Amino acid sequence: MNIKIQGGGSGTYANTGSCTGVTTYLQHEDLERMKNGQEVQPFFNNSRDYISAQEVTFKIDNNKAKLSRNDAKFYVITVSPSSRELEKMGKTEKEQAEAMRKYVRDDVMQHYAEGFGKGLNKEDIEYYGKIHFERKGRSNTRKLSPKTNHTGKKNCGNVKGGFDRTDFFRKCESSFDKRTGYDRAPEQTFDYLNTMKNGSPKEIFQKKEWAERVNHERLEK
Repeated sequence: MNIKIQGGGSGTYANTGSCTGVTTYLQHEDLERMKNGQEVQPFFNNSRDYISAQEVTFKIDNNKAKLSRNDAKFYVITVSPSSRELEKMGKTEKEQAEAMRKYVRDDVMQHYAEGFGKGLNKEDIEYYGKIHFERKGRSNTRKLSPKTNHTGKKNCGNVKGGFDRTDFFRKCESSFDKRTGYDRAPEQTFDYLNTMKNGSPKEIFQKKEWAERVNHERLEK
């Protein structure tokens, strides 16, 4: 499961002004799907399946109490399952889209809210999601990009820092595996991949030993 939190700079995910650019970008595959007679996935949030792009832009752009002109107004979370993970989510695009919405609502956004350590729940986050059926890069992947605002809605105050990304990624992976029954190889885990990328030589060696041990135990079962 590849999960990214993006936002900032002056490109696609510039986030100190209106979210119009991001909202427009997230609709880039809709026209092509309509031309091909394929179903277009609308924006959704925690409780609704069909939300217009205009409403998304209005709600995000106006959810910025106490934020200064240069503060980030939103962030983009991209969730991209691998082809094997998608197989556990359903046999058809419709089944996979339903599973993705449920996974995001019940797991990803709840873990995201908890990641700030301020007692927030998913209901406290103003977010909107869009499911893509892209075929570029990773084969058979879905991209879900909720625009999340770091301001709680229940007088929780502005949340600007202290977010535990490592814990968030780990929890999302664990929830997906439990929800779908996915048997994740140790080399596919976030902890393994993160260590391979950022660990010290000693940590990398230890993690490789751990993966070999786990694989050996898997073969013996």
